[in-house]
Amino acid sequence: MPKDEMNPELTFPPLFQGEALSGAADPFAKACTQAMLGCESGTVIYSITPDVLKAAIVFAPEAPLVEALPVLIACEVGFQNALGALAPPEVSVHFRWDGEVLVNNARCGRMRVASGEVAKGEELDWIVVGLELPLLPPDPEPPGLTPDQTCLFEEGCADLDPGHLLEAWTRHTLVWINRWADEGLRPLSAEWRPLVDKMGDEVEFTVKDTAYSGTFMGIDENFGMLLRQGEDTRLLPLSLLLEQGGEA
Repeated sequence: MPKDEMNPELTFPPLFQGEALSGAADPFAKACTQAMLGCESGTVIYSITPDVLKAAIVFAPEAPLVEALPVLIACEVGFQNALGALAPPEVSVHFRWDGEVLVNNARCGRMRVASGEVAKGEELDWIVVGLELPLLPPDPEPPGLTPDQTCLFEEGCADLDPGHLLEAWTRHTLVWINRWADEGLRPLSAEWRPLVDKMGDEVEFTVKDTAYSGTFMGIDENFGMLLRQGEDTRLLPLSLLLEQGGEA
């Protein structure tokens, strides 16, 4: 496939503008670097190759970290709405609390989040949400070797145009950001809760080399995980998921 077909010029909604990357460049790291340098909010940096879609969106929240981090949730709901509209009706999309994407109950990429450093309570300059989505299985891995992992091709989405999916993701995400601004977090929480995997069940996951396990009891008003471990219940805030971004 020619390079310009892998990374075509796409059409994004108002206030969003795209920048295509080629080769091995990482859109998430690039977006974080661009954000540090003061790029416009709504910048979408992306790379589309035959086997994977990678993209990242830069936001300028002008809000404290705890109030800004639900943009990750808006992006997840936006992605579910986008893939749900373009994929066959039997394709289901869910999320693990730590950002892993599940398609038909198997891991299919992830969402990531990073932000600028800021003192507690002060407004953030930027926050970046990234998406990594496998389109084809790793070569030459035989089908069925890793049943807990999948790709869009294996889930009946061979004809889905990843560029159209990326465009749809930004559109649906913008809808949820606008609704959040107008109505608060309640509608976003109501939409996201049914999409979260294993709420009420035992979970195990690792974030930044730290393992967590326990019963996923629910979420607080800021989408933090309530994790019961024995007789104790602890709150894992969304900020636990923040990565250090930027190109080396």
